[in-house]
Amino acid sequence: MKTKIIPHYFENDGFIPNNKLPVLIYKNALYYIGAQDFELCFSQNGWTNNWTDIILPYDHFHSNTHEVLGLKSGQAQLMLGGKNGKIIQVEAGDVIILPAGVGHHSIDNSLDYQFVGGYPNGADWNLKIGLTDADRTFIRDEIAQIPIPDTDPVYGVDGPLFAYWK
Repeated sequence: MKTKIIPHYFENDGFIPNNKLPVLIYKNALYYIGAQDFELCFSQNGWTNNWTDIILPYDHFHSNTHEVLGLKSGQAQLMLGGKNGKIIQVEAGDVIILPAGVGHHSIDNSLDYQFVGGYPNGADWNLKIGLTDADRTFIRDEIAQIPIPDTDPVYGVDGPLFAYWK
C-alpha cells in the first residue's frame, strides 16, 4: 500500500485558533511496522516526549508545539479544527500531524484504540481548551512563532510535510 497524504485546512473559529498550516493525514503510513515501533519511528526522526493513550474526549489544542499522532491499534473517529471542523475516521497505521493551535478530540467515546504521540524535539506540550478574551492575542502570536520542524515525523528530512508546511 502506498501512503496517501490528505491535507485539511481550518480557520480560527473564535474559540479554537487553528493554524494556517494544514493538518496532514498520512493514510497507511505505518501499516508495515509493528505497533511497538511507532515510537521508535517518531523518535528517530526527532519527534519525542512520546506517549501511548487515547485522545481526550473534549476539544483542546496545544499552542506551544506541533504534534504527531500515530494510530497503532484499532480505529478512531476524531473531530479536528473545532466546532466548524471536520470529523475524520482513522485506522491503524494512519498518522496525523497537527500544527500548533489545531483543535482535536475523540468523538466516539471508544477505548478500543491506541495512539502514539510525540512532539518536535521533545517539546513539552501545553493543554488549552479554548481562547479567552484575555489570552486571544497572546496565543495567536505564540502559535505564529512555532517554527516548522526540522524533520517529518515519519519520513525524516525529506518527508512530504515540507511540501505542505512552508
